[in-house]
Amino acid sequence: MAKQKTAYVCTDCGADYPRWQGQCSECKAWNTIAEVRLGSTPSRGAVRTGFAGLTESKVQTLSEVDLQQVPRFSSTFSELDRVLGGGIVPGSAILIGGSPGAGKSTLLLQTMCKLSETMPALYVTGEESLQQVAMRAQRLNLPTNKLRMLAETSVEVITQLADQEKPKIMVIDSIQVMHLADIQSAPGSVSQVRETAAYLTRYAKQNNVAIFMVGHVTKDGSLAGPKVLEHCIDCSIILDGDSDSRYRTLRGTKNRFGAVNELGVFAMMGDGMKEVKNPSAIFLSRGEEHGSGSVVLTVWEGTRPLLVEIQALVDSSQLSNPRRVAVGTEQNRLALLLAVLHRHGGLMLGDQDVFVNVVGGVKVTETGSDLALLLAIVSSYRDQLLPRDMIVFGEVGLSGEIRPVPNGGDRINEAAKHGFKRAIVPIANVPKNPPAGMQVQGVKNIAEALELL
Repeated sequence: MAKQKTAYVCTDCGADYPRWQGQCSECKAWNTIAEVRLGSTPSRGAVRTGFAGLTESKVQTLSEVDLQQVPRFSSTFSELDRVLGGGIVPGSAILIGGSPGAGKSTLLLQTMCKLSETMPALYVTGEESLQQVAMRAQRLNLPTNKLRMLAETSVEVITQLADQEKPKIMVIDSIQVMHLADIQSAPGSVSQVRETAAYLTRYAKQNNVAIFMVGHVTKDGSLAGPKVLEHCIDCSIILDGDSDSRYRTLRGTKNRFGAVNELGVFAMMGDGMKEVKNPSAIFLSRGEEHGSGSVVLTVWEGTRPLLVEIQALVDSSQLSNPRRVAVGTEQNRLALLLAVLHRHGGLMLGDQDVFVNVVGGVKVTETGSDLALLLAIVSSYRDQLLPRDMIVFGEVGLSGEIRPVPNGGDRINEAAKHGFKRAIVPIANVPKNPPAGMQVQGVKNIAEALELL
């Protein structure tokens, strides 16, 4: 006889508890722990097998594993292929998230309509009607005569119809509205999202079908649902973009088939999502009037360099506690660098408000932006213009030293392609043969960097 299993799960972060309690000890939220039914547990004789796609359990040595590479196929978008690690892997489960209106459904609909011309494709919609999807495809002028559509939220029915259609690629829009009949909780609950994602992932691997799952995000931008959702899938990507900007960034946060933190850039146009072949040109759209506190840095995103402009504003504070505001970079890192600048650079900014902004809406998280951030702050404090044709990168240590960053030569070459003539970099990143017309100056510490201004 099957037994009903229950658990107490936090609806915000997905943490499990043996009994109810008022506050979640993981995310510190109050009154978010609810009792959920995990469905019927099979009897002792029934065992769940084949989770990773194998129908028969077999022990073998590592040398006996077949290393034949599964050929990828293109998604028809080179930027999406870049984020996925070079294309779509058959049998992979891919989770794509993003805020409402970011363009998740539009991007996937364009991809599926184009791929349906060369392979069987199935688009499953659980939030929109078939008429709504058809109207969007007509507005975007997409080929619609071969894409198979299905409006369904039952995972069992979807997989049964997929066995008949035998698609090579399938879209589930979205995973939060899907449900399994064995689980009594409502669609979108922790148990439903966890089990439906595991069911679809198992189906993808057993039938060699690539499945895209659309996921909702919370107010802080992270994927909604339990963390196990991101663990069971193969690739997790986030489509991000401000509501007042037409540009969208697609970033990979997990990828079993390629590099993580790979970045793809799209533009939301009237006829759908368009690829941006040269993202550096967007982030370097500088104004005609050149002011102090602005410098260009080279950041490394996944497998390619990007040129980004960073701006700083230092102003006398009227408050007892001066403000430290960072947009596009870490605020704690800003406070750390200001302390290093005071100790080893001789500049005391304790009575100044410091504002930092990364132009273009891109988020810079790597430590290679430290030196550029400091020089922008010093430029604004001294009201001193920095050359427009200069790029800066380097990591700053707590003792004031300038540490090298990976891929320094590629960063310099990318800047030279865009017409930059001067570079201030860590001395260990100075190339033996710099690009023609490029003056590369290496620095060891903050004092040497400030002397070059």
